[in-house]
Amino acid sequence: MSNIKYKIRTFINELKKEHSLYNFIANNNTQNKVFYGGPYWDDEEIISAIETLLVGKWLTSGESVHKFEIEFSRKFYLNDKKSYSLMTNSGSSANLLMLAALKKRFEWNDGDEIIVSVVGFPTTIAPIIQNNLKPVFVDIELDTLNFDTAQISKKITKKTRAIFVSPVLGNPPEMSSILHYCLSNKLQLVLDNCDSLGTRWLGVYLNEYAIASSCSFYPAHHITTAEGGMVSSADGEIIDIARSFAWWGRDCYCVGAANLLPQGTCKNRFARWLSPEYEDVVDHKYVFTNVGYNLKPLDLQGAIGLEQLKKFDEIHKKRKEHKQTIQSLFEKYVNNIRVIDEQKECDVSWFGVPIICDSKQIKASLVSWLEQNNIQTRNYFAGNILLHPAYRQLDDWKKYKNANEVLDRVFFVGCSPQYGTREFELVEDVLKRYER
Repeated sequence: MSNIKYKIRTFINELKKEHSLYNFIANNNTQNKVFYGGPYWDDEEIISAIETLLVGKWLTSGESVHKFEIEFSRKFYLNDKKSYSLMTNSGSSANLLMLAALKKRFEWNDGDEIIVSVVGFPTTIAPIIQNNLKPVFVDIELDTLNFDTAQISKKITKKTRAIFVSPVLGNPPEMSSILHYCLSNKLQLVLDNCDSLGTRWLGVYLNEYAIASSCSFYPAHHITTAEGGMVSSADGEIIDIARSFAWWGRDCYCVGAANLLPQGTCKNRFARWLSPEYEDVVDHKYVFTNVGYNLKPLDLQGAIGLEQLKKFDEIHKKRKEHKQTIQSLFEKYVNNIRVIDEQKECDVSWFGVPIICDSKQIKASLVSWLEQNNIQTRNYFAGNILLHPAYRQLDDWKKYKNANEVLDRVFFVGCSPQYGTREFELVEDVLKRYER
């Protein structure tokens, strides 16, 4: 342990003794309340963040972020497959950058079509529109809440460029069918992996099937950096383009410590390599080849991410176990509901426990009872996205029969790795007392 880390740890230990507020925050523990999610971390993340602030060379995206990008790719691409990752300031930004990079990489035109589920969260749909592409919606199966894959073939046209998959609370659609559609129609498979980090299909991480994937590090997600996200791909050019868009649109690809070197990664930062009309623009670091954004993370977020990665296998194991425990309690004490199971081809890294009620009335009654008794619930995100004012003009919401039932009949509860005996006992007690 470095001397600075030892001093930080000593300070934190003293703080714990003196301040009960610290213990409240650090333990993330509110009596008699079961939250659907929250950060699973300890002193190591706090120490690494402070150390980065004290001794790091850069406050914004720097060496810690670059190390996190490398280790993330190593973790979630099997068999040492070469891959690349770019950390962003949020999962929403990751989706925005991913679609922008794919559009440029494959020379998609404005108005080209992306097939996507009509049920989900706006951050999957909005980037399609923001990149001047067209979302083409597919209804869901009520049994799985995922793509009705039989409908996909009816949605493919000459302008279709990709199928955008967003697994339901970690549980993917029938991937073999989707891969077949992609291969037979020369489409790209794109993955919103924000709820499903670590999920495998036939032993392979979902992101390895996709041309590119996104991930979120919001506090409720599998690992967290407070806010933050990641774009990953085995195609390095996609990540280079995404990095340009994230860094104001500049051409330079210098990352990590090299970002601070006078000559940069390319060693030709000030070389006169540009065409004559740009003769006066000689600093490669500040040549702008895209109309971009500023979507960089902080370096302390990268430091936190590195510590979170060390815990991922434990987090995955706990989420699976806790999902099964919560599911068993609901199935034991509540009638007229069904909890979604994972498919035999899957090893699901669960984000939450999806519960389908037989009727609108049952959901209303059950959710009301749980919330009154401090068991936090959530709707299945936005339900049919076309029901929302911002998206109504995209298509006729009435066409999507199954999607229209989601907000009425579906909700989820947590399976957080933080849960222990206290949480399970509270859930059991509340469900045992539930009466309709």
